[in-house]
Amino acid sequence: MHLDGSLRLETLIELAKGRGVELPSYTTTGLEELVFKDNYENLGDYLHGFMYTCGVMQDPEALERVAYELAWDNINEGVRYIEVRFAPQLHMRRGFNFDAVLLAVDRGLASAMREYSASEAVAVRQEPPFRYGIIVCAMRKFASNFSPWYSNLCNAMAEAPPTKLYATAALEAARAAVRVRDETGIPVVGFDLAGEERGYPADDYVEAYQYAKDNFLKCTVHAGEAYGPESIYQAITGLHADRIGHGYHLFDADQVTSPKISDPERYVRALASYISDSRITIEVCITSNLQTNPNIGSVENHVFRKMIDERLSATLCTDNRLISKTSMTKELGIAVEAFNMTEANIRNTVIYGFKRSFFPGSYIEKRAYVRNIIDYYEKVWKEHTA
Repeated sequence: MHLDGSLRLETLIELAKGRGVELPSYTTTGLEELVFKDNYENLGDYLHGFMYTCGVMQDPEALERVAYELAWDNINEGVRYIEVRFAPQLHMRRGFNFDAVLLAVDRGLASAMREYSASEAVAVRQEPPFRYGIIVCAMRKFASNFSPWYSNLCNAMAEAPPTKLYATAALEAARAAVRVRDETGIPVVGFDLAGEERGYPADDYVEAYQYAKDNFLKCTVHAGEAYGPESIYQAITGLHADRIGHGYHLFDADQVTSPKISDPERYVRALASYISDSRITIEVCITSNLQTNPNIGSVENHVFRKMIDERLSATLCTDNRLISKTSMTKELGIAVEAFNMTEANIRNTVIYGFKRSFFPGSYIEKRAYVRNIIDYYEKVWKEHTA
């Protein structure tokens, strides 16, 4: 889930007032009508809200608070493992570098984890402990007004073409993510590429992803959200993606544009089969997709049903709790109702998320944690379906 898109609306307003950030409205109702809407015209319109959420998260206190509240919001909902993703470069300025940004976020998440670990739920009821990982995002595109760090980069590379500028920033993010992970022990578990997909192909970011992979940092890519199957192919083959964010257009042969592909239907079938065989997991965000793609219509038309039928390793994600007005409980409830999911469907969807997580620990530790989760899942399922 995106840290920048998942803070509480009340916290956004409070932080904005305290930091002189101008909002279109200083009431929750006003912001829901003007910015955080039920539906958006397109992905670009959806991403507009990040201008305000990022705007209030420019100091360590704000980042730590938002991370802490996000962790507890999930704990109170029943979520026991989260991967928080965001672009640190959006929050950097003089005196507040990459390390300081990640340290602030980690402090908030770690505080919540320690508090819950000491709670009665874990100590007495033997519920699974809460764990988390941090995924560092690079941006597919940016402008000098995105942050002081981006402004400095744009000035330093004033003669560079935009694609070179974006690729350089992504490589810097990958280098910093690996260094901070190795030097501080902060659970930086993955590298991601986010932002507008159309017009900003994954192939432009090969060097950054190769660096991440060379240093054993897991990789995920937002792909197939607003562009076709070829974007997913690029993410898998060019960027070594272990997981795909969204993947909504995986089966849309009509969106295949390359003249080199003579049979789009065959291409799509082969791509889906490759993803299935490789157990590359797709992070499905139903509510987010419905909001950014009006052409889907009703939830029943969402491609998640086909992913289930094709036995893909697909799990559910919130994308952004605030901007999409959702939660894991809501996403799972929507899927169960809309797609008439069986007991096996539900179990697989939940467990895929844990098995294909970028868990911050050794393989043995991850297996033990997942086993704990499965045992607890089966216990809860039996209690509520007896």
